Amino acid sequence: QVHLVESGGGSVQAGGSLRLSCAASAYTRMAWFRQAPGKEREGVAVIDSWGTTYYTDSVKGRFTISQDNAKNTLYLQMDSLKPEDTAMYYCAARIGQCYGPACLGRNLYSSWGQGTQVTVSS
Repeated sequence: QVHLVESGGGSVQAGGSLRLSCAASAYTRMAWFRQAPGKEREGVAVIDSWGTTYYTDSVKGRFTISQDNAKNTLYLQMDSLKPEDTAMYYCAARIGQCYGPACLGRNLYSSWGQGTQVTVSS
């Protein structure tokens, strides 16, 4: 099982930016999820097995996912942050191939990081 460590969270004002990183112990395909208090964990951004990126509707045009395969590191650039982006952000690793927006489904992921908190104030 791959080990994942997130970093880069913090507190920012609305309109600000943060860049999250997730370092993996080995090469794997990963995705970003988030969970706000009292809400279900939701898929935020993913790179599928074709290398195509998908985002949940609420972050399209503001967040960018990327992966540095040489460093086994996943990134999430978050711009124009809104208070509703406040949540614990997790990276997760999946086993096997996945194509399309269905790759945002959390049931596909077997390894999870400990999370990094993002707080956006208005």
